[in-house]
Formats: sequence, C-alpha cells, structure tokens
Amino acid sequence: MKTIKKAIQSEINVKKSQFICTLVPTNSKAESKAVIQKLNEQYNDATHNCTAYIVNDGEGFDDDGEPGGTAGKPMINVLRKNELHNVTAVVTRYFGGIKLGAGGLVRAYSKSVMEAIGKAEILEIEEYDVYEILFEYSEIKTADTEVRNNNLDVINKEYSDKVSYDIVSKDNRDILKIFEKYSGKISVDFKNKQFLEK
Repeated sequence: MKTIKKAIQSEINVKKSQFICTLVPTNSKAESKAVIQKLNEQYNDATHNCTAYIVNDGEGFDDDGEPGGTAGKPMINVLRKNELHNVTAVVTRYFGGIKLGAGGLVRAYSKSVMEAIGKAEILEIEEYDVYEILFEYSEIKTADTEVRNNNLDVINKEYSDKVSYDIVSKDNRDILKIFEKYSGKISVDFKNKQFLEK
C-alpha cells in the first residue's frame, strides 16, 4: 500500500474551467474533515470543492453540488486504483462558463487527481500493530536496551508521571513476549493499528 509524503497541489484547465487538486496526507476521518474545512475556507469563492479520502478509520467522498457521481466517486476511484491510503483529495473548481456534461466532469475530476498523484512523492506503507509500554523513569535504560536489542521502532515517546513509548516491530517480533520478564516494572498494552512507512 502507498501514501504521499507531503501535501501537493496541481492545476488543470478544461474548457475554461479551472480544477485545482490538493492532496494531503491524513490518518483519520477527523484529520480529513479538518483539511476539507480549511480548504473550503481558503477557496470559499470556488464553484465547487469536491472531496475524497481514504484513511485508517474509513473513507468517504462528496460531490459538493456537482451532479451525483461525477466528482467525489471518480476521485476516490483514482485513489483506490493507485493503492493510496491515508490521503485526502480536494478538487476545487472555478466554473469557466462552458458545461462539461456528466462524462466530461468524471474525466476532469479524475484527471485532476491523477495529475496531482503524478507530482507527489509516494511512500510504501504497511499496517503495523502499535503497542504502548509504560514504566517508571528508573526503567528507561532497561526499556531502551530491549527496544535496541530487539530492533523495535519507537514512534512516539511521552514523559509525564511515568514514561510511555509507542512501539512497533517491523519484523513481527512478539512484543508481549519481549517485555513479559519485566512484569510489574514495564507494562505492555496493544494500542491500535497504524499504517507506517516500510
């Protein structure tokens, strides 16, 4: 599976209508909705801001006033065809005065997303189980040693009354087994699944 490394924008013109596609890496519906809202505000003078997203907790699309099935659906189909995940696409249209018809709209919205994907830096991603390990400050050295010796990846660290690491194993080691000998000192809990760069 793939995603994009950073936000990208491209523009095409079809029969005097301007189509601006913005692709943004997002991990959740909440992130996608925030991106869509921001772009709606940025391009509040546009005729349409059509959207499509595929993220960890679902997917969705919206024609934003274009005839049903002519914008959002073709956009999400392009994302699926390119095996893109954790991405939000917004195509902003400024109407140029010439109607494109249903087929013309499908082609224009599809092409707009394809052009942006062509400009984007693509990353290979894979789904991993994320575990949280929780321990006292006195156990930092022990936890760091086990992380290093077992080739685990720490994707987040938090220091409050206790220390918390979010860790993944990219070679499928059993994280629960690694830390079971520290029972009482280091607790391990499955947290969630995430798509991460290979």
